Amino acid sequence: MAGEFDLINKYFTHQQVTRSDVALSQGDDCALLVAPANTHIAVSTDSLIAGTHFLEHANPQWVGHKALASNISDLAAMGAEPAWVSMAITLPSPDDDWLEGFCKGFFELANAHDLQLIGGDTTRGPLGITLTVQGFVPQGKALLRSGAKVGDKVFVSGYLGDSHAGLEVILQPSKQQQPHASELERRHYCASSRVALGILLRGQASSCIDISDGLVSDIQHIMQGSNVGAKLHCDKLPVSSELIEFTQGKRIAQQYALKSGEEYELCFTLPSHLVESVHQAARQQNLMITEIGEITDSQRLSLFDNGQAIENEMLGFDHFRS
Repeated sequence: MAGEFDLINKYFTHQQVTRSDVALSQGDDCALLVAPANTHIAVSTDSLIAGTHFLEHANPQWVGHKALASNISDLAAMGAEPAWVSMAITLPSPDDDWLEGFCKGFFELANAHDLQLIGGDTTRGPLGITLTVQGFVPQGKALLRSGAKVGDKVFVSGYLGDSHAGLEVILQPSKQQQPHASELERRHYCASSRVALGILLRGQASSCIDISDGLVSDIQHIMQGSNVGAKLHCDKLPVSSELIEFTQGKRIAQQYALKSGEEYELCFTLPSHLVESVHQAARQQNLMITEIGEITDSQRLSLFDNGQAIENEMLGFDHFRS
């Protein structure tokens, strides 16, 4: 049976990019890193646990992508550029097929972002992955949750709701026969990176957050951080054609978009005078953004559908909510 260092050498030591700002990586007690001048280091840690964030029989390549994508999304929400990542992985037993698939998904995404694995730990136990990712943002340019102002416009990136539909496919076998079920399951695990958008929004967006617990939940973090309210137009929520067919209607698809967690899209606010220039810059980079509401002085969240107020009973995900 392979030991800890055999696993590290076989699967994690030689499969990633090598950055010039890493003076010493794996193989010693600590990594030694060189931070660029006039930057802040953004740091985020997330865990994925089998049975909570993925099923043990899930495609390991997708699990590898999801594990890293969830951390990269936090960097994107701050306008940071990914640099380094460390990993602690717990395995019931060494499994070559699972590790090969996991590493393929993980390192494909890491290499796409010039992100180097600099160390970590492997242990025996219930299947779980914890990553700490670090990135750079110029001093004074980090995107925060606390800068939204009354009158700012609320935007989201990409499409919303696909991840929730994919989770339904995973948990409800009866939905595996619905249109686009397999593609929506893949999208649940394989979120697109929004790092380029986060960098574009530096000095433009007044606030930003990634959508990990659901739009209704996450917009309230901006509201609380900025001491403002928000008005969202549910009929403007961007939903994919695949989700509309899966739910058999755009209205239901937009309900999914309100509550869907683990989307890893960005929700951000823009002063009105910057809306057109940011739209143009996003189009030039083929980045999809959609205006869905505005910031208000009410200190409450209001939902509207085609101009009519609707009840806000849509809650995002909370690990500790009963």
